[in-house]
Amino acid sequence: MKADSTGVDHLFASDRRHLWHSLLQHRTLDRKPPLVIREGKGCIVVDEMGKSYIDGMAGLFCVNVGYGRDEIVQAAADQMRRLPFYPLSQSHAPAVRLAETLTSITPPGLERVYFCNSGSEAVETALKLARQYGRQVHRGENRYKVIARYRGYHGFTLGALSATGQISRRKAFEPLVPGFLHVDPPDRYRCLHCQTAPACTLACADEIEAKVQFEGPQTVAAIITEPVIGGGGVIVSPDGYLQRLREVCDRWGILLILDEVITGFGRTGLPFGCQHWDVVPDIMTVAKGITSGYVPLGATITTQEVFNAFLGDVEEGVHFSQVSTFGGHPVACAAASANLEILLRERLWENAATVGDYLTGRLQAIRHPWIGEVRGKGLLIGLELVRDQNKTPVADKEMAALAAAIRDAGVIVGRNVETVPGLCNVMILAPPLILSKDEADRIAEAIETGLTAVAGTA
Repeated sequence: MKADSTGVDHLFASDRRHLWHSLLQHRTLDRKPPLVIREGKGCIVVDEMGKSYIDGMAGLFCVNVGYGRDEIVQAAADQMRRLPFYPLSQSHAPAVRLAETLTSITPPGLERVYFCNSGSEAVETALKLARQYGRQVHRGENRYKVIARYRGYHGFTLGALSATGQISRRKAFEPLVPGFLHVDPPDRYRCLHCQTAPACTLACADEIEAKVQFEGPQTVAAIITEPVIGGGGVIVSPDGYLQRLREVCDRWGILLILDEVITGFGRTGLPFGCQHWDVVPDIMTVAKGITSGYVPLGATITTQEVFNAFLGDVEEGVHFSQVSTFGGHPVACAAASANLEILLRERLWENAATVGDYLTGRLQAIRHPWIGEVRGKGLLIGLELVRDQNKTPVADKEMAALAAAIRDAGVIVGRNVETVPGLCNVMILAPPLILSKDEADRIAEAIETGLTAVAGTA
């Protein structure tokens, strides 16, 4: 359909006048306006000028079942007519049903669900639970510290941001919440521990236990990690790493929090990222794919053991004293249930594994000197781009030009923007889990076209 130029011009002007966008310097918008997306279907989005793109980022890692799923829309509409809102200070059927589904598909042992509105809130809730749990279970100790990784991302609220190991996201808001400690990520490509060794030594996991011992285990409440660092550069946990963290937590009575906001609901080729290593956390955080982004929803899921620490007489005051007005909104829960029905019926993690392997192979076959490494799991893929054999990162300006050239070729890609200075050189792909091999070919072709346009040929 041809765009209405008058309406589009007004929309663009009004956008620049009134909207405050994420991660954008608005002084640049007059010469480089953001895409204004009008509609989506499957893996394709269309902008207000009528141009189509493969959405290689599924929005922001979230539209797992693809755009235009009428079942989700209908479920939300039906629920809005029946009961548009009620808080979970009491209860309602959509939240009960969704919690039952979640505990049936997450790893065994995760039994209790606390609903909120986003991944950041899910992490914030997990951190608060961990601190309160530590004080109530380990009486006489002050377990408040949380160990996280550099390059990891956990959210924009102050607690979640404190756990985030990305200085570019943190520096404007410091000082942040005290008690958060960071260790090296398991980045085999740039490992500070075993990069030159013939195989991973898991020294980065050993560093975490050393941190626990130096700080004193009686002061550590939790370790938090993503099974695959997502927005920080698609860094995959090496085999044995999460198992080692589980052992450390069990040895010292520390809670293991796995942030599955990006990796959950099929993204990595299994329903949840931790299932690649058969590790069950004490607390799991989810969002994004829980509704495929159709409406906001997040959840913090815990073991029964964690939940039991908050049981007692009313006078003891050991309950979790947090309320979320919109957390577990009935419309969001109904949409999530419809979304998960699609995910489970179509077993979309299997397509993510198959097409993810295919796309990874297509990208590894591109012969260009800028491609240092292609890595990932399922349909969460990162391309680390370097200038030379010394792994000098491609600069921000060139990365931006490359993303623009690929977009001009009809594919929207992401990159780890504003994370760690000098290391924002990873192009990220996380398309809907319904991606076809033909669409994967188009993504690979667009990336090769972009590389040639910006950097020339090999």
